[in-house]
Amino acid sequence: MTKRIQWIGIVLILVFVAWSYYQINSYQSKVQTLEEENIELEQDLQKMESQSQYILSQSTQKDVEMTRQNLPKFFDLAEVMVEDSEGKFLRPWAIYLVKEAEEYDIDPFIAYELLKVESGSSFDTELVGPETEYGHAYGMAQFMKNTAPWIADMAEMPYDQEMLFDPYYSIKLSLVYLDFLYDQYNNWDETLTAYNRGMAGLEQYKLHNGHAKSSYATTIQKNASKYQEFVAIAQ
Repeated sequence: MTKRIQWIGIVLILVFVAWSYYQINSYQSKVQTLEEENIELEQDLQKMESQSQYILSQSTQKDVEMTRQNLPKFFDLAEVMVEDSEGKFLRPWAIYLVKEAEEYDIDPFIAYELLKVESGSSFDTELVGPETEYGHAYGMAQFMKNTAPWIADMAEMPYDQEMLFDPYYSIKLSLVYLDFLYDQYNNWDETLTAYNRGMAGLEQYKLHNGHAKSSYATTIQKNASKYQEFVAIAQ
């Protein structure tokens, strides 16, 4: 009986030791995983910061001077966007959009309303659109991997898929694309419908409907027109 009790005790000790060893290994494994995830997050953050800095650093001294002179106008128009979005479209993004839109002679509210529609009014920088036959669309401006690279190349900007989640990069790319499309069509119906459907999709839409006034283009222009008094005052 005594030997049996001793053996039971030894077995219990061995079980406890094995359980403790497993728990220690499991804990160490979790700590290592968390450390690796933290390193990845820090790397992602650094990458995003460098992408934003690249976009913002493209301003020349002339641009800086012009920005200083126009700051009141930029702030006024940006504030309208911030209030309309209930703070979802952050003030630095709005100021950047207004400034860049002026560079391309694009109504800033056309670009703003486009971003609103594309993001479903969320202005979510991490947005990934539903899967389509062409893949997913990424970021606030919802660019696809088959479109974004050549637009970035046209703008002489670097490209990486992760950059599409950077708000400044996304805004810049959307303005470059709008500028390109407007040069092609010289009207906003075709420009916006092409942004939404692609240039081939625009032609198919016109063949089927006899015009380019898609609900996408109409909605953006109608909503942007509500802010023309602010644009006129700012000018």
